[in-house]
Amino acid sequence: MSRERLAHEGEQLDAAAARRAPASRQAHGPPQREHIPLYIAAIGPKNLEQTGEIADGALLIFPSAEHLEETAIRPLRAGREKAGKSLDGFDVCPTVPLALGDDGDLAALADTFRPYTALYVGGMGSRKQNFYNRLAQRMGYEKEAAEIQDKYLAGDKEGAAAAVPHELIDKTTLLGSVDRIADRMRAYAAAGVTTLTLAPAGFTLDERIAALRAGTEALERAGLA
Repeated sequence: MSRERLAHEGEQLDAAAARRAPASRQAHGPPQREHIPLYIAAIGPKNLEQTGEIADGALLIFPSAEHLEETAIRPLRAGREKAGKSLDGFDVCPTVPLALGDDGDLAALADTFRPYTALYVGGMGSRKQNFYNRLAQRMGYEKEAAEIQDKYLAGDKEGAAAAVPHELIDKTTLLGSVDRIADRMRAYAAAGVTTLTLAPAGFTLDERIAALRAGTEALERAGLA
């Protein structure tokens, strides 16, 4: 990425030998782009600050539009300022699960993501080192995050999933009708999101494709396409 010559002689790859190969075996041509964007998946404040300092974009998980400033944007901005830059042109790119359905069935739609949220908040890492648990705490769910973790690490995965607050799921996913999803997309954009990666739910490929199409329609209705 630094546009310097690579010299590496290892067990699996000998880059120097590749350069010595006959022209017929080498790839030639100008670079396709002058700059290759660097994206980093970051969660904690220090990781996010470093990402803002050295990268072109941040890949986020469990994003809440209502809490994005303090959980992500603020440390990213601090990192950009360290590098003498602003957030202009920096890509804030969270992955957001999506479940399409009736607005009257939000609880059932949220249940789709209970095991997923419980896994990360409760079981992804140790009791002392779980970045997702800390993220939930920074969003104001200290007591709930502790309960989810206690149950999950004790082997009670169903209890951990049941302990996940509906509000936490609703704030970190896109649930409901196309119109409701469009409203949530506007909230993400207003909070500083520049690229939204959708993870559509569904038991079959057709269901996931339908959810993805609904996400595309919601993006258009939100005026963000």
